[in-house]
Amino acid sequence: ERGLSGQWGEDPFSGRPEMRRLVGRTLRENDVLIAEHDGRPVGALAVGACPAYVPGNPVPELYVALLLSSRRLSGEGIGARLLGLACEMAGERGRRMVRVDCWADSPRLIKFYEGEGFTRQGGFNLRGWRGQILAKML
Repeated sequence: ERGLSGQWGEDPFSGRPEMRRLVGRTLRENDVLIAEHDGRPVGALAVGACPAYVPGNPVPELYVALLLSSRRLSGEGIGARLLGLACEMAGERGRRMVRVDCWADSPRLIKFYEGEGFTRQGGFNLRGWRGQILAKML
Protein backbone atom coordinates (compact mmCIF):
# COMPACT_ATOMS: atom_id res chain seq x y z
CA GLU A 1 0.00 0.00 0.00
CA ARG A 2 2.86 2.39 0.71
CA GLY A 3 4.83 1.60 -2.45
CA LEU A 4 7.66 -0.12 -0.56
CA SER A 5 7.65 -3.45 -2.34
CA GLY A 6 11.46 -3.53 -2.10
CA GLN A 7 11.14 -3.77 1.67
CA TRP A 8 8.50 -6.47 2.09
CA GLY A 9 7.82 -7.74 -1.43
CA GLU A 10 4.55 -7.50 -3.32
CA ASP A 11 2.80 -10.65 -2.07
CA PRO A 12 1.35 -11.06 1.44
CA PHE A 13 3.52 -13.06 3.85
CA SER A 14 0.67 -15.53 4.32
CA GLY A 15 0.98 -16.57 0.66
CA ARG A 16 4.76 -17.03 0.79
CA PRO A 17 5.89 -20.27 2.49
CA GLU A 18 9.42 -18.95 3.12
CA MET A 19 8.04 -15.90 4.92
CA ARG A 20 5.64 -18.01 7.02
CA ARG A 21 8.67 -20.09 8.09
CA LEU A 22 10.63 -16.91 8.88
CA VAL A 23 7.80 -15.52 11.01
CA GLY A 24 7.46 -18.84 12.85
CA ARG A 25 11.20 -18.98 13.54
CA THR A 26 11.19 -15.35 14.73
CA LEU A 27 8.39 -16.12 17.19
CA ARG A 28 10.09 -19.28 18.49
CA GLU A 29 13.62 -17.89 18.84
CA ASN A 30 12.94 -14.46 20.32
CA ASP A 31 11.08 -12.77 23.14
CA VAL A 32 7.98 -11.20 21.61
CA LEU A 33 5.86 -8.33 22.93
CA ILE A 34 2.59 -7.15 21.39
CA ALA A 35 1.44 -3.56 21.87
CA GLU A 36 -2.32 -3.09 22.18
CA HIS A 37 -4.65 -0.13 21.94
CA ASP A 38 -8.30 -0.56 22.94
CA GLY A 39 -7.78 -4.32 22.99
CA ARG A 40 -6.43 -4.48 19.43
CA PRO A 41 -2.82 -5.24 18.43
CA VAL A 42 -1.04 -2.16 17.11
CA GLY A 43 2.61 -3.18 17.29
CA ALA A 44 5.04 -6.03 17.75
CA LEU A 45 8.59 -6.32 19.03
CA ALA A 46 10.80 -9.41 18.90
CA VAL A 47 14.25 -9.34 20.56
CA GLY A 48 16.95 -11.91 20.97
CA ALA A 49 20.34 -12.95 19.65
CA CYS A 50 22.01 -11.43 16.61
CA PRO A 51 20.83 -13.22 13.45
CA ALA A 52 23.34 -15.20 11.38
CA TYR A 53 23.11 -12.82 8.41
CA VAL A 54 24.43 -9.87 10.46
CA PRO A 55 28.14 -9.48 11.28
CA GLY A 56 28.91 -10.25 14.90
CA ASN A 57 29.55 -7.68 17.58
CA PRO A 58 32.04 -7.82 20.49
CA VAL A 59 29.75 -5.76 22.75
CA PRO A 60 27.08 -7.72 24.69
CA GLU A 61 23.84 -6.87 22.91
CA LEU A 62 20.16 -7.49 22.46
CA TYR A 63 19.06 -7.61 18.82
CA VAL A 64 15.71 -6.32 17.56
CA ALA A 65 14.62 -9.05 15.18
CA LEU A 66 11.24 -7.47 14.46
CA LEU A 67 9.60 -4.11 15.02
CA LEU A 68 6.19 -3.38 13.53
CA SER A 69 3.65 -0.68 14.26
CA SER A 70 0.18 0.08 13.00
CA ARG A 71 -0.10 2.55 10.16
CA ARG A 72 -3.56 3.35 11.51
CA LEU A 73 -1.91 4.99 14.53
CA SER A 74 1.13 6.35 12.73
CA GLY A 75 2.77 9.18 14.63
CA GLU A 76 1.57 7.97 18.03
CA GLY A 77 5.03 6.74 19.10
CA ILE A 78 4.28 3.02 19.14
CA GLY A 79 7.58 2.04 17.51
CA ALA A 80 9.53 4.39 19.75
CA ARG A 81 7.90 2.96 22.88
CA LEU A 82 8.65 -0.60 21.77
CA LEU A 83 12.29 0.34 21.10
CA GLY A 84 12.39 1.86 24.59
CA LEU A 85 11.20 -1.48 25.99
CA ALA A 86 13.95 -3.25 24.02
CA CYS A 87 16.51 -0.96 25.65
CA GLU A 88 15.04 -1.63 29.10
CA MET A 89 15.15 -5.38 28.48
CA ALA A 90 18.76 -5.14 27.33
CA GLY A 91 19.75 -3.28 30.48
CA GLU A 92 17.94 -5.79 32.69
CA ARG A 93 19.91 -8.56 30.97
CA GLY A 94 23.27 -6.84 31.39
CA ARG A 95 23.60 -5.99 27.70
CA ARG A 96 25.34 -2.76 26.78
CA MET A 97 23.98 -2.34 23.26
CA VAL A 98 20.82 -2.74 21.22
CA ARG A 99 21.13 -3.36 17.50
CA VAL A 100 18.54 -3.50 14.75
CA ASP A 101 18.54 -3.73 10.99
CA CYS A 102 16.20 -2.27 8.41
CA TRP A 103 15.83 -1.86 4.68
CA ALA A 104 18.79 0.27 3.58
CA ASP A 105 16.81 1.86 0.74
CA SER A 106 14.41 3.62 3.10
CA PRO A 107 15.92 6.93 4.28
CA ARG A 108 12.76 7.60 6.30
CA LEU A 109 13.13 4.36 8.27
CA ILE A 110 16.83 4.96 8.91
CA LYS A 111 16.02 8.50 10.05
CA PHE A 112 13.43 7.09 12.49
CA TYR A 113 16.05 4.87 14.15
CA GLU A 114 18.60 7.69 14.22
CA GLY A 115 15.97 9.88 15.89
CA GLU A 116 15.71 7.21 18.60
CA GLY A 117 19.46 7.42 19.30
CA PHE A 118 20.72 4.68 16.99
CA THR A 119 23.75 5.18 14.76
CA ARG A 120 24.63 3.46 11.50
CA GLN A 121 26.99 0.54 11.98
CA GLY A 122 27.40 -0.95 8.52
CA GLY A 123 25.27 -2.95 6.20
CA PHE A 124 24.74 -6.29 4.51
CA ASN A 125 23.22 -7.81 1.41
CA LEU A 126 20.89 -10.76 1.92
CA ARG A 127 20.03 -12.29 -1.46
CA GLY A 128 19.68 -8.86 -3.06
CA TRP A 129 17.95 -7.21 -0.07
CA ARG A 130 20.14 -4.40 1.25
CA GLY A 131 20.11 -4.06 5.02
CA GLN A 132 21.31 -1.21 7.22
CA ILE A 133 22.52 -2.10 10.72
CA LEU A 134 22.02 0.46 13.46
CA ALA A 135 23.21 0.36 17.07
CA LYS A 136 22.54 2.17 20.33
CA MET A 137 24.89 2.04 23.31
CA LEU A 138 23.12 1.95 26.65
